[in-house]
Amino acid sequence: MWTSIYGLVQTHGLEGAAVVLGLVCVWLTVRQNLWCWPTGLIQVALYMEIFREAKLYSDVILNGIFVVLQIYGWYHWLGGGDRITELKVTRLTDIDLAAWMIIGFALTLAWGYVMQHFTDAAAPYPDAFILIMSLIAQWLMALKKLPSWYFWIAVDITAIGLYYYKQLYMTSCLYMAFLGLATLGYMEWKQSMRTGVSGVPVEG
Repeated sequence: MWTSIYGLVQTHGLEGAAVVLGLVCVWLTVRQNLWCWPTGLIQVALYMEIFREAKLYSDVILNGIFVVLQIYGWYHWLGGGDRITELKVTRLTDIDLAAWMIIGFALTLAWGYVMQHFTDAAAPYPDAFILIMSLIAQWLMALKKLPSWYFWIAVDITAIGLYYYKQLYMTSCLYMAFLGLATLGYMEWKQSMRTGVSGVPVEG
């Protein structure tokens, strides 16, 4: 695996390798496959350096936190055992969903203000939106909450424009793909919740 990742970096650079790993990660997540977590762990590590060079500091912080959340999600999906199927997809109550949305917008405004006034961050408020809403989405995804996909869709739409503006064209295209996969993920998880089937068991 490490040889393949090194080959991706050598051939396409950090951004190209991160894009490929990102697509694989989200597709595995849609399928509720446990390998989404180690794949995502490598991807976010690569993006920490990519966003540092682009002065998208909120995204650097985001991906640093993602490292921790990837490990937590990996463990939580296992449920203390050896099968991904032990954790089922569930909903949030309307009150809980509204609360997460209010918290998300409030923290976006607060963090955007900090980035605008105390750093040379590019596009501080869109970058802050991506940071905060991605953290909420990732947390809810680790818990296998269906509305996690709502937050990912909002993040993807914002990210497409921001990364295009910063000339991270491959990453912008990646988030276009993410948008389609997030829509598919929502439908797949909703069906899974109805049928009670939570994905394919992973051996080993």
